[in-house]
Amino acid sequence: MDLVLCHTTADFDALGAAVGLCVLRPGSRIVLTGGCHPTVRDFLALHRDEYPLIERRSVNPQQIRSITIVDASGRDRLGKAAEWLDLPHLNEIAVFDHHLEAHSDIPATVTQIEAVGASTTLIVEKLKNQAEKSDTPFRLLPSEATVMALGIHVDTGSLTFEGATARDAIALAWLMEQGASLGVIAEYVEPALSPQLQDLLREALKNLRSEILHGYSVAWVLLSTEAYVPGLSSLASRLLDLTETDALLLGNVYKFGENENNRNIEPESPVSNRLTIIGRSRIEGTNLSELFKPFGGGGHARAASLATRDVDPLLTLNQLADELKAQIPHPPTARELMSSPVRSIRPETSVGEAHRILLRYGHSGLSVVDAGDRLAGIISRRDIDIALHHGFSHAPVKGYMTWQLKTIAPDTLLPEIESLMVTYDIGRLPVLENGQLVGIVTRTDVLRELHQQKARDRGSNAELSYCAVSESVEQLLRSRISPELWQLLSIAANIAQNRGWQLYIVGGAVRDLLLATDDTLALTDIDLVVDGKCGSDDSGAGVELASSLQKLYPESRLDVHGQFQTAALLWHKDSAFGSLWVDIATARTEFYPYPAANPEVEASSIRQDLYRRDFTINALAVRLGVPRSGELLDFFCGLLDLESKQIRVLHANSFIEDPTRIYRAVRFAVRLGFEIEPQTEGYIRHALASGIYYRIQGENGRAPALETRLKSELKYILQAPYWKVALQMLGDLQALRCIHPSLELDRELWRQLRLLDRCLNGRRKKEEGRRKKEEGSSATDSVTDVTDVSSMEVGRRKKEEGSSATDSVTDVTDVSSMEVGRRKKEEGRGKKEEGRDNSLFPIPHSPFPIPHSPFPIINIPDWQMRLEVLIAYVAPEYRGKVAANLQLPADSIKRLEVLEAGKKQLAENLPKCELPSQLVLLLRKYELPVLIAIALQSPRSARRQIWEYLTKWANVEPPLNGNDLKALGYKPGPGFKRMLDDLLAARLDGDLGDRAAAISFLAQRYPQA
Repeated sequence: MDLVLCHTTADFDALGAAVGLCVLRPGSRIVLTGGCHPTVRDFLALHRDEYPLIERRSVNPQQIRSITIVDASGRDRLGKAAEWLDLPHLNEIAVFDHHLEAHSDIPATVTQIEAVGASTTLIVEKLKNQAEKSDTPFRLLPSEATVMALGIHVDTGSLTFEGATARDAIALAWLMEQGASLGVIAEYVEPALSPQLQDLLREALKNLRSEILHGYSVAWVLLSTEAYVPGLSSLASRLLDLTETDALLLGNVYKFGENENNRNIEPESPVSNRLTIIGRSRIEGTNLSELFKPFGGGGHARAASLATRDVDPLLTLNQLADELKAQIPHPPTARELMSSPVRSIRPETSVGEAHRILLRYGHSGLSVVDAGDRLAGIISRRDIDIALHHGFSHAPVKGYMTWQLKTIAPDTLLPEIESLMVTYDIGRLPVLENGQLVGIVTRTDVLRELHQQKARDRGSNAELSYCAVSESVEQLLRSRISPELWQLLSIAANIAQNRGWQLYIVGGAVRDLLLATDDTLALTDIDLVVDGKCGSDDSGAGVELASSLQKLYPESRLDVHGQFQTAALLWHKDSAFGSLWVDIATARTEFYPYPAANPEVEASSIRQDLYRRDFTINALAVRLGVPRSGELLDFFCGLLDLESKQIRVLHANSFIEDPTRIYRAVRFAVRLGFEIEPQTEGYIRHALASGIYYRIQGENGRAPALETRLKSELKYILQAPYWKVALQMLGDLQALRCIHPSLELDRELWRQLRLLDRCLNGRRKKEEGRRKKEEGSSATDSVTDVTDVSSMEVGRRKKEEGSSATDSVTDVTDVSSMEVGRRKKEEGRGKKEEGRDNSLFPIPHSPFPIPHSPFPIINIPDWQMRLEVLIAYVAPEYRGKVAANLQLPADSIKRLEVLEAGKKQLAENLPKCELPSQLVLLLRKYELPVLIAIALQSPRSARRQIWEYLTKWANVEPPLNGNDLKALGYKPGPGFKRMLDDLLAARLDGDLGDRAAAISFLAQRYPQA
């Protein structure tokens, strides 16, 4: 364990430097050795979860590897933690400080004490240097940049103190570039006031009037002075902080004479009252600039001022205060913020089991309820960690839980919730309704709402760790989808609202909406999520909503999957919706019991539902229905990733839990033209290199994610027009190992895939030509002529086309310009012949039908043929198992199992085929996909023979059929097959020309009694 120690009563400089060191040394933990400054305490009450803090009592001294001390160089500043400096097994003790005069008694192995304004500056310089040398983009989190900027601001007096240096200014500027939040800095930095302003502050505090409205405090005060006082804006900010007011109007009236600005005016010039008003607001929805505009004032929505004259100062201030109060919107309530349902445990649950539940669901605390489901207490991760540290994993949680709780009601307003959390340093507040636990509001919920409010108001996207969100995408959504679809969504939202639920459109539809450049967005697949508890049955709110909609839209089909609390409404070729799939699910969370397993699903909140998704760009949601209809939910900065065109995973273990996400990452990257974010690519490579999937298959006998789910992803990729690029990217990532550990996309496998692609492309071109011919009047004649061609014509064609048709497919490796020229010439000649006779390429569609084959014609789509080529590249003994694992059809498994035997048989027998009839009688025993697979893996000579069979001989028929034989007096029976085979062989070898010759041939070979 690597520790960073802050001195007792830690200030922002110590905290900022410690956070910076944790960025430099990932995995380090911060210990506040003895409390912190009140302002830092208030800051951490809201932002503690943003930083890797650990309690001193939770540290096991024997696990400490290194200690770094920031903003201090004496043992006396470290409290009881100074004892750790004497541990004999420490690898390193480092000190970073800016107090040159301080005496150091710490046995440091690394020391950096320099004359700068803040210790944080030393750490920021190291970070900046590392970023400049890095080959990959380097970016601090806004929360990290903000706390470091606070450290420099506070210790340098915002660069005004005597000890401030240019190095501090450069460091501060770099942190601003990294996304430090000015709003948060302004909230916690305390500028000094002049003596005159301090006197006015006392007067303002004495005469301040205030009122509570919608949970917000609004205050106003009028100060009278003899002349204009500079610095009133600082006074307003200080007054706002001291009174913890949410909005303030500070008025100052003073005497103003015309001669003060114009020396040419006589001293007897009239004197008038001048009124200046400074406004400050922290309330979302208020706009001080608009409020002051009628009086000639202006500024920003949250900070503005005005200066006017010859008005009644008190009347004007009171009027503006009333108008400001009218602007205040109703703030969010606990019901809108809370997560529900709440994960709870019984008081008798062991500490170890509680820890397992926290790990499973990623929570930072659990509610404890009694047998009557009444709230009994709360236990936090911190409490559980300490109990485990002392060896009490089997003890019940009731001995460690907090039972004296602050609770709130569903209609408690956000300002009151925030006040409770800050006042009592509470990380979570249970929501009780009629004595029952209905939800919980966490510090994260409050932070998210507060910072999204700031982002909406300022248009900033650097508010701590939360991204900016669009004010509303409702108009965008409404303008780009059909009126019928908008009506459907509106009806669904109304049904949900009437039941007390929230409805969201989530995932790919939101992503495509934000990426769309056209005015119209054709959505054929929509995912809706219902956040709410269903009281009617256990099927879930999503199923109930879908059932209600189906009654209003009876032409739709309803599919219910009760196990996952989901349902789908399907329209097929509907006049209004076309072919539309609307999936409606209850908000869920999921847990993977082991890597590559199928997830276990439980009802949860919308945030947890989005967290379970694969990538940030797919973890977006739009709220449907009031309040805040059209609000975009972006908990994971998906909007920024859309703008940056990058695929970023939500958590580090995502690919360990579900390897199919590797394939989805590649598919989305290629399809959208995005890049896989470097850290996400690192997670992919780590998951593949770990060997976890194969170990799990060995331990559990199977890994469900590598079965049908992997096949589905392979199908999506291999049937897409961009399959080559995607497959190359998968090969570069070595992700084909998910199919089999030995499978890699080397030069030979890529050659086989390209050969197959040329074969399929050639078949498509031939099919297009055949269809065009069939549409014309000459289609019948062109086919009939093939049956009556003479043996001479067959021989001529065989000679002319054999090399051209074969060579165009049999070689895809790099060739010289001479070879390319030769091929173009031969291909041109081949095209001329193909125009004369389409039947020479008798492959109208995949599969390739061959007459006389004892095997049935099997429809195999192109993507499956590509997949079979991939599987066929692994060792023969594994092919059938891999195909069965992917749950391919039985015939596909059989083909792959017999492929090696067929390949050996043909390798032995093809060289013996000297006549076309021998070639046909040998190859017609094989299914077409097997022949193609064998050809891809065979030498060029064998490949040429197989291709010749497919393109020239496979569809040649005997000049007579069974009916002809009966008409000639032959008796039907097993002999018919021998006779027809002999006729076909003679026809193929050029021994028969016309019908008369065929009849003569039969008379000689099979004379009748």
